[in-house]
Amino acid sequence: MHVLAEDGGDNRFYAILRAELERVGAIADASAQLFDLSRPDLDFVSLANGMGVPATRAGTAEEPARQFERALSEPGPHLIEAMLSPTGR
Repeated sequence: MHVLAEDGGDNRFYAILRAELERVGAIADASAQLFDLSRPDLDFVSLANGMGVPATRAGTAEEPARQFERALSEPGPHLIEAMLSPTGR
């Protein structure tokens, strides 16, 4: 099972690559958009379902626990996409 936490922030970027480029001063506004994964937005639930993996999206604080229990009760892989509010924004 995989839980994908979406916070509307760095999960939509190749954050590790961006951090390495920032360290050497090689990232600018024009190159930063190359690391943006939000255009187009990826629908991870649909992608998982398309590959035969059951997947759900949690939009409230209560949903992940229910979805996690359900996923554990079924054999095989399962993806839960947890949509989190960005902190401090």
